[in-house]
Amino acid sequence: MKPKVVVTRKLPTEIYDQLSKRCQVYMWEEEEKPIPRSELEAQIKDAAALFCMITETVDAELLDQAQNLKVIANMAVGYNNIDISTCEARGIRVTNTPGVLTDTTADLAFALLMATARRIPEGMDTIRRDEWNNWSPFFLTGQDISHATLGIIGMGRIGSALAKRAKGFEMEVVYNNRSRNYEAERISGAVFASFDELLEKSDYVCLLTPYTKETHHLIGKDELQKMKKTAILINVSRGGTVDEEALYAALKSNDIYAAGLDVFEGEPIASTHPLLTLSNVVATPHIGSASVNTRMEMARMTARHILQVLNGEDPDHLVV
Repeated sequence: MKPKVVVTRKLPTEIYDQLSKRCQVYMWEEEEKPIPRSELEAQIKDAAALFCMITETVDAELLDQAQNLKVIANMAVGYNNIDISTCEARGIRVTNTPGVLTDTTADLAFALLMATARRIPEGMDTIRRDEWNNWSPFFLTGQDISHATLGIIGMGRIGSALAKRAKGFEMEVVYNNRSRNYEAERISGAVFASFDELLEKSDYVCLLTPYTKETHHLIGKDELQKMKKTAILINVSRGGTVDEEALYAALKSNDIYAAGLDVFEGEPIASTHPLLTLSNVVATPHIGSASVNTRMEMARMTARHILQVLNGEDPDHLVV
C-alpha cells in the first residue's frame, strides 16, 4: 500500500503528480484558505508525510494524532510553525526550502526599501484622489537611496543577496549576525557592526533574521529610539521580530521616518490594523518569495524532500 501524504493547500497538478507516483495523496482543495485544524487532525492520523505551509501550526497536540508520521516538509525557509524539539524526540524528519527563494525575497526587500524611501504608494494615492494639482519644490520628497547606509540584521543567504543589490546603488552596508560572514564582506564590502552601532548608523535597517525566542521583539521601543529620525525600517523576516505597538508609536511621533513591512505579528492583518492608518508605512501581504517561478520550485523541492525520506534517503535540506 502506498504511504499517505497530506498536502495542506491546493497546489498545481505537477506537484500532485510528482507525489502520486509514489504516494497516496490527500490534498486540501482550497488554495487561498488553510486547511481547518479538525480536518488536518483527522487526515494526519494515518499519514507518513505532511506537506505543509507556514500557516499550519504543527505542535505536540497535532503530532500526537500522527503515529506513522516520518517527515514534515515545510514549504518555507522558516519553520517556527513546527515543534522541532518534539519532532526530533520522535524521530520525525523536518525539511525546509532554503536557497531557492533567496533572490526573490531580496528583490522584494529592496523594492520595499525603494517604495518606502521615495514614497511611491503615497504618490499613487495622491493621483487617485485627484490631489496632484500643481508642482512644488518639496512635494512628496523622500529619502535618498544611493550612497546611504544600509544596516542588515541577519547576514545569511538573503542578507548577502540584499547587500549585493545595495552595492549597485553605492550604498555603505553594515551588518549584524551571530557570526562574521566573511564571504559577504568580500563580495559586497559589507562591514560587521555591533547591534547598537548598526541601529545608530543606518539610514535603512532591514530585518532578515529567523524568528526565535531570542529574536522576539528584537526591534522594540529602545531599539527604535537608537535609530536616526530619518531612518527607515524594513521587515521581511517574521512579524514577531518587531514590537508593532512600539513601531506604531515611533512612526506616529516621527521618531523614525517610515517602515516597509511584508510581515506582521498576526497574519493576515485587517485593513483596520493601526500601522495601516499611517501614511509613512508601506505594507505588503507576506509576498517575499511570491514569484511564479520561485513558488513552483519551492513546491517541487518540498515534494522531493518527502519522496527522499520515504525512499530512505537523506533529504536535500534537513532541519532535524
